[in-house]
Amino acid sequence: MAEEGSERESTGGLASMDSLESRWVFQDDDESAIDEGDEDDSTERGGVDSELEDDNVEQRLIRTGPRVDSFDVEALEIPGAQRHEYEDYTMGRKTILALQTLGVVFGDVGTSPLYTFSVMFSKAPINGSEDVLGALSLVLYTMILIPLVKYVLVVLWANDDGEGGTFALYSLICRHAKVSLLPNQLPSDVRISSFRLKVPSAELERSLKIKERLETSLMLKRLLLMLVLAGTSMVIADGVVTPAMSVISAVGGLKVGISAVEQDQVVMISVAFLVVLFSLQKYGTSKVGLVVGPALFVWFCSLAGIGIYNLLKYDTSVLKAFNPIHIYYFFKRNSTKAWLSLGGCLLCATGSEAMFADLCYFSVRSIQLTFVFLVLPCLLLGYLGQAAYLMENQADAEQAFFSSIPSGAFWPIFIIANVAALIASRTMTTATFSCIKQSTALGCFPRLKIIHTSRKFIGQIYIPVINWFLLVLCLVLVCSISSIDEIGNAYGIAELGVMMMTTILVTLVMLLIWQIHIVIVLTFLVFFLGIEITFFSSVLWSITDGSWIILVFAVIMFFIMLVWNYGSKLKYETEVKQKMSTDLLRELGPNLGTIRAPGIGLLYNELVKGTPAIFGHFLTTLPAIHSMIIFVCIKYVQVPVVPQSERFLFRRVCPKSYHIFRCIARYGYKDVRKENHQTFEQLLIESLEKFIRREAQERSLESDGDGDSDSEAEFASRVLVAPNGSVYSLGVPLLADYTVLNAPTNGQASTSSAAIPEEPPSPDLSATDPEQSLERELSFIRKAKESGVVYLLGHGDIRARKDSWFIKKLVINYFYAFLRKNCRRGVANLSVPHSNLMQVGMTYMV
Repeated sequence: MAEEGSERESTGGLASMDSLESRWVFQDDDESAIDEGDEDDSTERGGVDSELEDDNVEQRLIRTGPRVDSFDVEALEIPGAQRHEYEDYTMGRKTILALQTLGVVFGDVGTSPLYTFSVMFSKAPINGSEDVLGALSLVLYTMILIPLVKYVLVVLWANDDGEGGTFALYSLICRHAKVSLLPNQLPSDVRISSFRLKVPSAELERSLKIKERLETSLMLKRLLLMLVLAGTSMVIADGVVTPAMSVISAVGGLKVGISAVEQDQVVMISVAFLVVLFSLQKYGTSKVGLVVGPALFVWFCSLAGIGIYNLLKYDTSVLKAFNPIHIYYFFKRNSTKAWLSLGGCLLCATGSEAMFADLCYFSVRSIQLTFVFLVLPCLLLGYLGQAAYLMENQADAEQAFFSSIPSGAFWPIFIIANVAALIASRTMTTATFSCIKQSTALGCFPRLKIIHTSRKFIGQIYIPVINWFLLVLCLVLVCSISSIDEIGNAYGIAELGVMMMTTILVTLVMLLIWQIHIVIVLTFLVFFLGIEITFFSSVLWSITDGSWIILVFAVIMFFIMLVWNYGSKLKYETEVKQKMSTDLLRELGPNLGTIRAPGIGLLYNELVKGTPAIFGHFLTTLPAIHSMIIFVCIKYVQVPVVPQSERFLFRRVCPKSYHIFRCIARYGYKDVRKENHQTFEQLLIESLEKFIRREAQERSLESDGDGDSDSEAEFASRVLVAPNGSVYSLGVPLLADYTVLNAPTNGQASTSSAAIPEEPPSPDLSATDPEQSLERELSFIRKAKESGVVYLLGHGDIRARKDSWFIKKLVINYFYAFLRKNCRRGVANLSVPHSNLMQVGMTYMV
């Protein structure tokens, strides 16, 4: 098979194409290739047979050239793949980042020694030293298999360009297969530089078959979305139970230091700590992480020091627990009780998901190195030291950690433990913020106010509503379930729910994207999912003790996300069905049947294609309409960041005299939208001018090609030369003639960066007609801009039809309507003054 850098020639005269931009498709014998792209794309797809051709099979894989989409020709100017934003950091910045990594990512897993043995031995009491060895062996191998092998060595690599979490996995899968249930994706989206599919050079047939199966099965698409929503709801539930578990277990050490302290007093102190903790959350990960990072470093060193001290003082024979045979002996001696203790054993691996969910804050390598060389050794020493102490003090299992602290160091360690617990409480809170932002951007959560807390590190955010919501639920959980054993069981339910969803999604990534050998994939799935199901069966058995509260909360969050996604999908599909006909606009004429007043009207809508029905409502409601209309769609695509040069897509909606354009402003789910409305307007107008200039250049290319009988000139009118020197065959004329009224309306578009270098007009000779037309239109745009920009906001609501099912009426008319009424408006980030706003409402019956 040809190498990545080789050039291929397609039949019929042809262009050289970078194989990185080529695609693999199935081709039946004696038939044309089955394209993976949009069926509406009119561009020819040249293809060449690869060396995988086999005359004995019915289907074969062939590599085709890159599809040039009619809505995004300029996206052929693809900058180099973006490097990870942390690669250019200085050593000082990396040191700061490492300290923040400790404070933000590892707080949860770092405080697990506070309660793991206590919960385990409450369900399987110690009946001899062999039980201590068995429980320790179980903890050691759980730590090694789940946090280290599964997450650090495997799952962290399944990130979406530095983004982690359940929705980042979903976004990654959506980029490789059309499985999103919100039908607003464009073929042009795959032309974004950060959208480039980073797959192995030879795509396997198994991967394509899985892709086709996912894309053609609505049931599989829904099932995949359900898994993602379930995992996200468990992450949010984890954000509730993590602070409760960490704080109440740390404060519970008071009962060891001061015998007169009761559990009610521990609860009240925990409540006060939690209020302070969530109040400090607004200061952000960057500020708080830098402060608490050194504190957590001291905590890990203290764990290692206490562990080594107890090993040397009490019993070094606990090192025998590295022999897994002791796990067998533990289950043989305790049978059912040992199985119930698995829920407590899992607590040593809590925080594993936070390493992945908080990946947006830090780099993969920083998390991996910090865990392997600092966090894991300190935790293992801490557990070994506790087990050595329990070998001679089995009665102290209820407070194993605090009882094992040397008496002279008790109060300093107690203070450090409480600081570490407060730090750990923030771990899943920051992960919750990240997951909610991702789910909002991908249309699965109501829009909320998001505050970016760091100017140096992109992606560090704070969501006030979610922060206080988590605080209230956390206080309810602590006050209603004060037992650490019951909270620990709830903790296990939330953590295992996320882990199982992650295992399934990463397995899909292995099959679809990584294309690993099927034996390795099945081994990963069966081994880790089997372990997690075993643990989950243990925690579910004890669900009646009060931990059901967290499961109910997760179900409520799942329902909210499901309702929002369902309502958004219905609303979008209805707007697509009821969009205005372009023929109707042509019949109205350039004045649109009304008066065209000077100025620019930016009509916001959610449609990526067609004229929104709300525009007709504006025409019939307003006495006049602006001389220039731009349909603006703020669209989030399944990439973390969209480069500024590729932010805008433009196309004409009608002939030139109408002055109507469509603009799609594309944002990644990690993009920071902080621009004010003046900046946004300036960027948009500049991009529009570039589009118009480039459109004129393309017309000039076509006219030159038509007037030249030379075959090379004819070929030049059908190709586009990118700045990197690559030549792309278009196969069709670059631009439709908009002056012909009966011409098709799926006109030409562009990103804001020009694929053909602009040449300034020559000042010496008299301008030709095309040049005069270009200058007139640019002058028209500038005058319209000087007259003012008005934001036309169309609020489209949906209501269920009277003949709809009762459940549909309940969901749409009440639940979805309530969420939509109380969510943040889509243009709230632009801070548009009220004098520049004009709003019209419209209700769709679905």
